[in-house]
Amino acid sequence: MATFRYRAATASGELKAGTLDGASQIDVLDRLRRLGLMPIEAIETADRPVKQTKMAGAATRQAVANALGELAVLLNAGLALDRALAVCVDNISKPALKAVFVRLRERVKEGVPLARAMAQEEGTFPPMACAMAEAGEASGKLDTSLARLAEALDRAAALRQTIVSSLIYPAVLIVIALGVISMMLLVVVPQFEDLFSDQGAKLPFITQLVMGASHGLRNYWWVGLIALGVAGFVGMRWMAQPAVRRAFDRNILRVPQFGPLITNAETARMARTLGSLVDSGVALPTALGIAQRSLVNTYMSAAVGRVVSGLKEGSGLSGPLAATKLFPPMALSFLRTGEETAQLGMMLNRLADVLDRDVRNTIQRMIAILTPALTVLMGALVATVIASIMSAILGFNDLALGP
Repeated sequence: MATFRYRAATASGELKAGTLDGASQIDVLDRLRRLGLMPIEAIETADRPVKQTKMAGAATRQAVANALGELAVLLNAGLALDRALAVCVDNISKPALKAVFVRLRERVKEGVPLARAMAQEEGTFPPMACAMAEAGEASGKLDTSLARLAEALDRAAALRQTIVSSLIYPAVLIVIALGVISMMLLVVVPQFEDLFSDQGAKLPFITQLVMGASHGLRNYWWVGLIALGVAGFVGMRWMAQPAVRRAFDRNILRVPQFGPLITNAETARMARTLGSLVDSGVALPTALGIAQRSLVNTYMSAAVGRVVSGLKEGSGLSGPLAATKLFPPMALSFLRTGEETAQLGMMLNRLADVLDRDVRNTIQRMIAILTPALTVLMGALVATVIASIMSAILGFNDLALGP
């Protein structure tokens, strides 16, 4: 497969330009004709890997999805692209994103395709956005491609928000538990030190343990902070090594309960991206290469990268993915059905819906178990501190009442 830069005319005489992947120049020209375009030229260019971009944050990602969805509606209503971009600029409240769309409009007015203009805004649009915009421009259905893109981004944001919302309550419980334990060790326990200081070894073991923990926390807390900082820094540097990160990602997939959850979440993300790209007319090897960049797990990403290389040589999709032994059987079944019925895009989107629902339900079940477990643990720790003090006091009473 090679990348060709083309120029073509629509039935109305409008000129279009962009890039397409194809086995040869003749193949690209035939594809352009099937898209209803009159090809003018198709020149092979050097392959340029798509850069992985990072969205700034949840709010920015949602704003981008909203802007692209609005742009799709305006284009579907018949507005010219530059005019639609101008309307979007007026409706965007974030100054940084407004500036991005202003630059997009200026480039489009200069004759630059929207996909290329979006690619130049590194860090704002994900790789799939540029690919879907390019496919939409090539097919003359830019509004449809942008609508699919906005829907895919909205679904991804909704799942991400569901996960974050589910984790808020357990996180608050953990903070409260740490605060209560710290207060007892720093404030409550020291008040009994003078009372217990003359007893020494006569104190129960649990009381000595709690007193030692209180003493260590009050006098050596800074050592703990330094140790945590050094451990975090060393861990981050260590995990930054590709071989170490890949080994970690491989092993985490084998963890019971947690591994399948990660596998399903990663598969859903890749399926959503791949399905949207395929539906928009992006060539499968290119689409899978872009979908690969949506995977956070580097071990799965490397496996998909090998499948991408095989696709460029003419192999299928479901078979090589099954050979990796990483993807759930249900996903492979959906892929085989999509390939057999020539409905790969639709089946990928349905697969993403099913896996998203499974991931959401699994997380909710895990949170439902984790919440009472944290509550019980916090109560047990507090009860342990209280019991250690009370056992020592009751021991004094026994000594006082003894013969």
